[in-house]
Amino acid sequence: MKKSLFILALLFSFFATNAQNGTNNQYKEQNEIKVDIIQPLLSGSVEAIYERNLNSKSSLGVSGLYLFTDKIDEDMNYSLTPYYRRYFGKKYAAGFFLEGFGTFSSIDGKKVYDTEKPLTYTENPDVYDLSLGIGLGSKWITKSGFIFEFNFGYGKQLFNADKTDHDQVIRYGIKLGYRF
Repeated sequence: MKKSLFILALLFSFFATNAQNGTNNQYKEQNEIKVDIIQPLLSGSVEAIYERNLNSKSSLGVSGLYLFTDKIDEDMNYSLTPYYRRYFGKKYAAGFFLEGFGTFSSIDGKKVYDTEKPLTYTENPDVYDLSLGIGLGSKWITKSGFIFEFNFGYGKQLFNADKTDHDQVIRYGIKLGYRF
């Protein structure tokens, strides 16, 4: 009888430990998908993000942005941005982070204004360019895997800045997502 109670207690302890580790492992899942909730409101674009956690302190990700309206005067048409993040929080791949990113983008060409009345301008063809930059932000994750994140970054265009009206890339956002 004592032997069977001991085995039963041992099995209960084993399953309880595994169940507890299963709930904590949600923090340690490797994949994340996120969408930016502020981009559609401010710039008429949509941004979707995939991030892969390498370990508790670093991750790699890629972000795709597409401008879907002409009503807002935004210079960037679309972009693809791979990035690397280094986390400084206590939780697995969460908390304050620094990131380095590169952006391949399609940007509106330089606008040439005609000063005669009526005031008109002509726009040169779209320009494709690569930018490098740095950013920072913070990420929070719930036990069920939901993510809230904000970030800000700044980069410089490398090759065709003289063919557009600006030579910088600004990354910003408030993102919601899920870790799985």
